[in-house]
Amino acid sequence: GADLSCCPTDVATALTRHLPPQFSLLHNEILNYTPKLFTSPMCNHSRSIASTAQCVGPKFFHIVQQLSVHCSSALAHFHLSHLACVCVYRSISTPAMFTPARTLRTSVRLFSVSAQANHKVAVLGGAGGIGQPLSLLLKQNKRVTRLAVYDLDHSKGVASDLSHINTDAKVTGHAGEAELPEALKGAEVVVIPAGLPRKPGMTRDDLFNTNATIVLNLSKAIAKHCPKALVAIITNPVNSTVAIAAEVLKKNGVYDPKRLFGVTTLDVTRARTFVAEKKGLDVKKTDVPVIGGHAGVTILPLLSQTTPAATFSDDERKALTERIQNGGTEVVEAKAGKGSATLSMALAGAEFVDHLLRGLDGEKNVVACTMVESDVVKGCRFFANRVQLGANGVEKNLGYGNLNAFEKTKLEKEVVPELVSSIEKGVKFAAQ
Repeated sequence: GADLSCCPTDVATALTRHLPPQFSLLHNEILNYTPKLFTSPMCNHSRSIASTAQCVGPKFFHIVQQLSVHCSSALAHFHLSHLACVCVYRSISTPAMFTPARTLRTSVRLFSVSAQANHKVAVLGGAGGIGQPLSLLLKQNKRVTRLAVYDLDHSKGVASDLSHINTDAKVTGHAGEAELPEALKGAEVVVIPAGLPRKPGMTRDDLFNTNATIVLNLSKAIAKHCPKALVAIITNPVNSTVAIAAEVLKKNGVYDPKRLFGVTTLDVTRARTFVAEKKGLDVKKTDVPVIGGHAGVTILPLLSQTTPAATFSDDERKALTERIQNGGTEVVEAKAGKGSATLSMALAGAEFVDHLLRGLDGEKNVVACTMVESDVVKGCRFFANRVQLGANGVEKNLGYGNLNAFEKTKLEKEVVPELVSSIEKGVKFAAQ
């Protein structure tokens, strides 16, 4: 790194070069304020510290705090940590109070606080059956400071309703394609529940043409307005729409496989619930990984890896697997044409977004099942299994571990062939 006390302009230029794109609007402010921090070397106490702090102002310190949460570059972190030290130093009232150790501890403490709540999340399809309860849950998430609710219509009413809730997140409503760019601007996480719901007798694949077009168009907007965002696809059929989003982002030169996710959390939620009920377990302490895809036979719960350990007869294993696979159909039929699994999906979606935010905040060992691009299964480009999340999305793919004979057969004979077909369908659609 450069000598920060001697080359303020070079430091500012280097820092802006390593910032994430969503902070491009702050580049000029950084270039303007950084030299003011170094009007005198840190060891020179002859200058009035109070006047220097007044020159710098709290605004720049706030910028430094926020940037520190989002910079993955080691060089950017080097510059930011030193800038924070200088900012804190300049805000101290007397030279005698200043020590490097004190300054470093102060800046680190402030950084850890800001990391807990400083994210913009955009919900595309926020006025729909899933979008509304999902937005409600995200409004209550302490890590969300800005929540953009977008839909073709009614989204401003939803945003107005949500804005009356006494939590810190600021809610904005955006209606129609003309307002989509503003909804996406600065978003770090984009979650897409937009699309038509299933009705009795329909499969997720029956929704393909309409929902595929929706995801394709939204993905184009994401590529243009927030290309570095983590994108979570809920819109069915997920087995195809994830591939569509990937192809669109790739065409626009911004595709990062670590930042695109198919939300399969609801399958895990159902597996936990159904297994806990069947085995008399504490549902809050029960976990069951679910791999494959997010439709019918592509959903494969790994009952052999249930936590806490449980044993299943062949009949129990078959019945539970089929119920988890058909959980969505169970709800669609129970609602008798009045909707699909909106509430449970919203909860699962909110849980997954929270996992993404925890990863962005630098929390360690954040693990979730989700569909991502990988080579875990040969010949199957997208596959759902456990991954470890971090500041840039997927930090590590954890695979699916050891399978029993029942699960191996299901994977090879049912999951992979159907999933590959659905992925290819999505790729072909995006190529049109």
